[in-house]
Amino acid sequence: MEARAIAKYIRISPQKARLVVDLIRGKNIDEARNFLKYSRKRSGEIVGKVLNSAIANAVQNPNIDEKILFVKDVLVDQGPSLKRWRARAQGRAASIKKRMSHITVILDEK
Repeated sequence: MEARAIAKYIRISPQKARLVVDLIRGKNIDEARNFLKYSRKRSGEIVGKVLNSAIANAVQNPNIDEKILFVKDVLVDQGPSLKRWRARAQGRAASIKKRMSHITVILDEK
């Protein structure tokens, strides 16, 4: 039986979040928690919160055993971008896209 958690509109680019997410896919929850706890990337803390939320969702179901949970899938999708402008030379303007992510963690039993 699956358990999932979704965090939307997170202010980190999907490319940076995927660097961390790819490393925890398929691992059991203890390994994934330890990896995210000691990761030096900013997205490690954010993905860790979503993982803890998914674990809490799984514990609410009496049919799921917490000890045999593993990370079945982790998705990072692109959300909307904040569009900003930066002044450039000779009176021009350059656009800046501040990207957002939607992070989904899916847990399952082995």
